[in-house]
Amino acid sequence: MDEVNRIKKDVELFAKNIKEVESIEVSAREEEIVQMARNYSRDTIYYLEKEDKYTAFGCITYAHGLLDAIRLLHGQI
Repeated sequence: MDEVNRIKKDVELFAKNIKEVESIEVSAREEEIVQMARNYSRDTIYYLEKEDKYTAFGCITYAHGLLDAIRLLHGQI
C-alpha cells in the first residue's frame, strides 16, 4: 500500500472511531481533546491536498493518539 492510500485508510478508521466517541458522555475538558483530534484529522486532508504526505501522516497519527486516550479512559479500547 502506498503512503497516500495508507493515510486515507487511517482517516477512514478515525471517522469510525470518532463516531464511537460521540456516543459516550465526556467531560468538557475531554471534549476539548476530542475537538483537537477532529482538527488534526482535518489537517490531514489539508496536507494530503498539498501533497505533504509526511505532515499528513503525522497529523492523523496524532489525531488517533488523542482519540485513543479518550477511548481508553472510557473503556472503549
